Amino acid sequence: MASFRALMMKLCRNPQEQQRVRRLNLSSTRQEAVVISGRKLARQVRQEAQAEVEEWVSAGNRRPHLSVVLVGDDPASHSYVLNKARAARRRISSETILKPPSTSELELMDLIQRLNADDRVDGLLVQLPLPDHIDERRVCNAVIPEKDVDGFHVVNVGRMCLDQSAMLPATPWGVWEIIKRTGIPTLGRNVVVAGRSKNVGMPIAMLLHTDGQHERPGGDATVTISHRYTPRDQLRRHTKMADIVIAAAGIPNLITADMIKEGAAVIDVGINRVPDPVTGRDRLVGDVDFEGVRQKAGFITPVPGGVGPMTVAMLMKNTVKAARSQLPSAEERVRAVAFS
Repeated sequence: MASFRALMMKLCRNPQEQQRVRRLNLSSTRQEAVVISGRKLARQVRQEAQAEVEEWVSAGNRRPHLSVVLVGDDPASHSYVLNKARAARRRISSETILKPPSTSELELMDLIQRLNADDRVDGLLVQLPLPDHIDERRVCNAVIPEKDVDGFHVVNVGRMCLDQSAMLPATPWGVWEIIKRTGIPTLGRNVVVAGRSKNVGMPIAMLLHTDGQHERPGGDATVTISHRYTPRDQLRRHTKMADIVIAAAGIPNLITADMIKEGAAVIDVGINRVPDPVTGRDRLVGDVDFEGVRQKAGFITPVPGGVGPMTVAMLMKNTVKAARSQLPSAEERVRAVAFS
């Protein structure tokens, strides 16, 4: 093929004809993108978490405990919480507290305060979204930072933004781990994050652009964030220059093949339910036109089976971290004995 191409380049003296030969060669050798298995990576993370738990328990500590509060009957939330419970089996202890949609904000805050004060609870998570009559930000800030395994308390958000050690939100942390464990370079690379939500898009951008030498190492990438008011043609200009595209806007087929440069890594965080034209039933799709983009990208995550499993796995990691953070230090134990 190489000798044939060289011969063709000699025969085609016109620059435009030479360019067509180059495109022909690329199309003839182009491989589909590597499909990143979030399930496989999540299995690695869960095994690491299990090893940490066994070490923790063998040192005389009780098994870390996670309490999940679910208010309402949102199907996606129930499915997500079920996946969390399955992942927790044999690794940590967990409980799911179900509350009806009519639960008042005051009732929910009282429950959170009781769980905050319960020494048996290491990690506490209130599943979002909440019913419209409940202030989500107030609820997130009611969970004490040490037990905030979702990483949504303002103290944890602030520490993350300052490159300090903190509870990281599970989905952004999962995306960061996918990139690192797959070996996708970020130093000095261009990244586009489509979506600016405070729980997903913003934290992903923070993790990728911050200094890799700081207490909480970042990716040292050049990050562009787009949002609902970013014109599509402007978004396309940015994504076509991007080495990594992270789609987290909640819009099916937002990212298409014509928006991606050859060999880019595409991480799809979107979870959308759309009717299947064949069965008529709802099916899960991401924000990326998977079949089209995989013909052009270098790496791509599927939906389902990509970021979702990693989100659940990182939650396990955070629960172990929460248990460790709440163990009294040697100095505190000495002080407690002295004053007892």
